[in-house]
Amino acid sequence: MRAAIEERYGSRAEVSESFGEITVDVGADDWIDLLTFARDDLGCAFFDWLTGVDDPPDGFSVVAHLFDPVRHAHLLARTRVPREDPRLASATGVYRGADWHERETFEMFGVIFEGHPHLVPLLLPDGFEGYPLRKDFVLAARVAKPWPGAKEPGESGQGSPSRRKTAPPGVPADWGPSAGTPAPVRGPRAPRPPAGPAEASPPPPPPERPAPAPERREDGDG
Repeated sequence: MRAAIEERYGSRAEVSESFGEITVDVGADDWIDLLTFARDDLGCAFFDWLTGVDDPPDGFSVVAHLFDPVRHAHLLARTRVPREDPRLASATGVYRGADWHERETFEMFGVIFEGHPHLVPLLLPDGFEGYPLRKDFVLAARVAKPWPGAKEPGESGQGSPSRRKTAPPGVPADWGPSAGTPAPVRGPRAPRPPAGPAEASPPPPPPERPAPAPERREDGDG
């Protein structure tokens, strides 16, 4: 498989092998040709999955895993798209199973798959703004919206600190629920007061002794 890829693409492809799995990186112009070649000539008839990887600051990687069920051979195909205009030809014409995977990648990373028959959101609610799997996406739900329960998860009525004081991962330091208000961050825990003298307490009562068993008579009268 590796020799066939290198012979076809030459310097246009970077091929590596790790733990018996071949990885090939090609330009966006060779993406559909690589997938078609893998299906028709390399025996990779099974399409496993496709997703994106945010690799700032340059752009995004699009990765597809293919499998040859006869030789039990794996192929990881990768390409890159720029961050400013992340567009890539759709693989649905080669593998029909790429349909929902490309919709999810479009929804989570913002990669536009040109030629997709129905490129619409798949998982997120209507009106959702932003791309949650981009590394610059602010994870601010716990800052902008308070916890709906009476107590934070894991808290009891013993005066434990609130988890709202901890900024969620990915929230900038100058971001908060109101303009110009930094997101709250948990400070150091106050030292515990020294323990006072133990209060005197009465000793516990002695345990009750069981009543003695009645004596058995051996004179034959009873």
